[in-house]
Amino acid sequence: MAMAMGMQVGVGLAPPALVQGVAAQRGESVSSLHFAGSSICGRLQAAPVAVVSVRAERASSVQVSCGGAAVVDGSAVTAARPWKTSDCRLVLEDGSVWRGKSFGATGTQVGEVVFNTSLTGYQEILTDPSYAGQFVLMTQPHIGNTGINLDDEESGQCFTGALIIRSLSNMVSNWRSSETLPEYLAKRNVMGISDIDTRAITRRLREDGSLIGVLTTDKSKTDDELIEMSKNWKIVGKDLITDSSCKEPYEWKDKTGGEWEFSTTIPNGDAEKFHVVAYDFGIKQNILRRLTSYGCKITVVPSTHPSSEVLKLNPDGVLFSNGPGDPSAVPYAVKSVQDLVGKIPVFGICMGHQLLGQALGGTTFKMKFGHHGGNHPVRHLPTGRVEISAQNHNYAVDPATLPEGVEVTHVNLNDGTCAGLTFPAMKAMSIQYHPEASPGPHDSDQVFFDFVEMMKKNRTKA
Repeated sequence: MAMAMGMQVGVGLAPPALVQGVAAQRGESVSSLHFAGSSICGRLQAAPVAVVSVRAERASSVQVSCGGAAVVDGSAVTAARPWKTSDCRLVLEDGSVWRGKSFGATGTQVGEVVFNTSLTGYQEILTDPSYAGQFVLMTQPHIGNTGINLDDEESGQCFTGALIIRSLSNMVSNWRSSETLPEYLAKRNVMGISDIDTRAITRRLREDGSLIGVLTTDKSKTDDELIEMSKNWKIVGKDLITDSSCKEPYEWKDKTGGEWEFSTTIPNGDAEKFHVVAYDFGIKQNILRRLTSYGCKITVVPSTHPSSEVLKLNPDGVLFSNGPGDPSAVPYAVKSVQDLVGKIPVFGICMGHQLLGQALGGTTFKMKFGHHGGNHPVRHLPTGRVEISAQNHNYAVDPATLPEGVEVTHVNLNDGTCAGLTFPAMKAMSIQYHPEASPGPHDSDQVFFDFVEMMKKNRTKA
């Protein structure tokens, strides 16, 4: 059978489909074909254009695709599709290969793949230094719909190695947005992949534990080469703190903005000030804002800053911040904590909690797939209060290895791991999660108040 086709296809609101045509005998051509209506590719509108008469052989066929097809000399030629096709691969060390669509930067990156259960807050996640060396897979399937704005940055750069999502929003709806997620990642040289089965990968990570992955847009590399690359890359034992920390000491003065303030326990402007030295192991800016809001003057120092220089500043307290990686890989940081514990009040958050546990003589261990998300339940044991917390860590303190006098104050209700401790005799407290909880929730903000109260009592005794 031979056909002559002529049509112009565009997106629009089409009337009900109407197809008219004349079949011809073998060896004859069809004089015209008119088409108007909708198809499985979307609502399409077609208008007749110049008719082309083509004689086809008995065995020839016409292929029609959503990209549009034309028949020339008996063969089908498919026009370029108006949408993006799979051009990116995520290869895991277990040998699995996941193909999707790239957004943001291009190239090849290696990192540890972890999943995050937050429903939103991808910008805070991208700029959280605790994610250095990791690819973050979002279990929330639809990402990017609120765009990007400068107010939600947690640091001056993106530390996340790559972003893995199911569906990238093609629309942005947020009055604060200044650019799209792909534009933002491209400027910061961060890779992203979408249109892959994030649910299947999450189940794999839960069953097998965190896996090293390679993300690439390079078609010249074979799957086997990428698998080998993932198997040869290790995150355990790496010092990821040094590159995440500031290089010189600086003063921090910004509070939580008035329009964002949520706590009723914030002191008034006449309250006494407390000088806190904050060790930057990869600190989030909203931790500093919360401490400042509670009446603290803050000096931020690099991760390698000598403890002797900290004592010369005569602070009221020391904060050991959050940060990425393995606490056992930074013995210099453990030594700094040991030198300061018992001399002045100290407060550890996340990495700081793990370093405090080691400094007190305890041990830490790598979790199967860690805690990452803004919806983890934690019980405060002294009161029985349950907090919904924001967490991001792959290591935990083993409470059985801690010395006598250390009290476990918080327990993660998902797996029973230690989520907080206090050592009154040594003027030390810590929690395993992020109390500033940006973008939320704010259940754990109380610990900033508790730290200020500890410094207040210590000043009174002195």
